[in-house]
Amino acid sequence: MKMISGLLRPIAAALIIVGLLKVTGLMGQISYVTQAAVLKTGIRNAHPEDDSKDVRFDYGFVIKDLNGNTVNFDQFKGKVVFLNLWATWCGPCRAEMPGIHNLYAKLKDEPVEFVMLSLDKDQAKPKVESYVAKNKFTFPVYMPSGYLAEQLQVPSIPTTFIIAKDGQILMNEVGTRNYDTKKMVDFLKKHARQ
Repeated sequence: MKMISGLLRPIAAALIIVGLLKVTGLMGQISYVTQAAVLKTGIRNAHPEDDSKDVRFDYGFVIKDLNGNTVNFDQFKGKVVFLNLWATWCGPCRAEMPGIHNLYAKLKDEPVEFVMLSLDKDQAKPKVESYVAKNKFTFPVYMPSGYLAEQLQVPSIPTTFIIAKDGQILMNEVGTRNYDTKKMVDFLKKHARQ
């Protein structure tokens, strides 16, 4: 009995600490810091490959920009699309965003469309706007407008899709990645210029 009691105390203490971190909102910050550190090591670099299956992206949904304008996703047909699903409350998402912004800056003169799709709820739009402004992100940020395609019902975020001009999904990365690499720049340029 004493042994069981000795085991339960550390478990209870750990659960209390995790609960307090979640309630205070610090869990996301801790996740952000640890993910950012891991990204700096290079072990979570995205690895673009040209061995994708012939899976086509479903463009049949609508998103809205931060000004409230609706955008039919099919307007991106015929373009290479870097689509990232994220949220302000997601520490791993926030950790990879500076690298995505650097990638966006390197490709600003290339025919690659960046769609940063925040999965925050509509009422959190001011928080999304504030986060984007505070970090001086200039890539296009959108939010869902109703139904999202089945492909976007992802198991976790961040998730990134690279979609070819013909709608083929070239890459689907789930989890935090560093996209700010020469390999990724070359991969996107190659597909954009085809």
